[in-house]
Amino acid sequence: MHRAYKFLLRPTVRQAAALGEMLRDHCSLYNGALQERRDAYRHPSKTTVRYGRQSAQLKEIRAFAPERQGRWSFSSQQATLRRLDKAFQAFFRRVKAGEKPGYPRFRGAMWFDTVDFPKDGDGCRWDSTPHDPVTRVRLQGVGHVRVHQHRPVKGWVKTVSIKREGWQWYVILACDEVPAEPLPTAGAVTGIDMGVTHFLTTSEGTHVGNPRHGKRNADALADAQRVLKAFGRRKRENRTAKHRQAVEKVAKLHRKVRRQRLDHAHKAALALVRDYDQIGHERLNIANMVRTPKPKPDPAAPGAFLPNGAALKAGLNRSILDAGWGVFLGILAQKAESAARVLIPVDPRNTSRTCPKCGHVDSENRHGEKFQCTSCQHIDHADRVGAWNVALRAGLVLPDVA
Repeated sequence: MHRAYKFLLRPTVRQAAALGEMLRDHCSLYNGALQERRDAYRHPSKTTVRYGRQSAQLKEIRAFAPERQGRWSFSSQQATLRRLDKAFQAFFRRVKAGEKPGYPRFRGAMWFDTVDFPKDGDGCRWDSTPHDPVTRVRLQGVGHVRVHQHRPVKGWVKTVSIKREGWQWYVILACDEVPAEPLPTAGAVTGIDMGVTHFLTTSEGTHVGNPRHGKRNADALADAQRVLKAFGRRKRENRTAKHRQAVEKVAKLHRKVRRQRLDHAHKAALALVRDYDQIGHERLNIANMVRTPKPKPDPAAPGAFLPNGAALKAGLNRSILDAGWGVFLGILAQKAESAARVLIPVDPRNTSRTCPKCGHVDSENRHGEKFQCTSCQHIDHADRVGAWNVALRAGLVLPDVA
């Protein structure tokens, strides 16, 4: 299996400054390569510059600026150029597909937060001091940086990435051949229905509450953003100390919400894989679910529009994104694979409108959280009905409907 491990770095003051310089120089390399591609295409010859040509120039670039570009790992700089090449490949793919292209943009110093090392041992070394009880990672140009390793690393380390989040630094290890850790057979199966009122409901009728972390922190975030807005838009080098504090406070609150959402998703997923051998879930297309309604032109008044429920839909979209269904389903898939559990995605259409007892499908069957079949008068909670139908579509054997 493939797994990623993320650990907090504890660099010294000098190492933190060197890490910042490493990000700055990789950002400069990225922007310079992007500028070269733009200038070459704007030339009357319409020259196309690709990764191979830019990678071949690295040797000259490092020799020209040994105190900057020459300090860092050659392989990590190649990874930065590949990153730009992937952005262009995605751009051309979207153009051919008729989607919104989104031409690759220049990165600001505070918007370039990751440096990749394609191979452990090439410009970096995980656990560089094995004789020391404190784990360290060695980075070319930075040194041996202390790592807060809170769990063991399994498999073999394939790639190493350094990431900045706010004022903290993290190392991310991508590992291959990670052994599975099968759990004992639970002897039970279930289907789950994702929701907003309840985060999820199992086919047995068990509800997992929706913590609504975004909503709980909305007031504090609004106050922090109001303070930040008072400073106006200024370049980073022109910001005062209070302006920088306001920026960091907003970012800190966003990081807090993200960590809370991840923590809840991990705990809910772990509880499911411990209790069930097979789990059916809805195959959700969240991007379509949170799409903004199209405007409705008023035929009686040219230039005017009819109400399209955009305000109501915006509130629902906010609740869906706050629940973090996509993050949860991704974590559930990882944990199920590691625990040797079976995860079965199914078509979610009409799962909450289909009677599990007689199979009658009708939009009038559901009224909010209440389900009452218009054919056989079967009554149940709508979320449990949805979970039950998910399990049936997944081919799971459940007891008879009560």
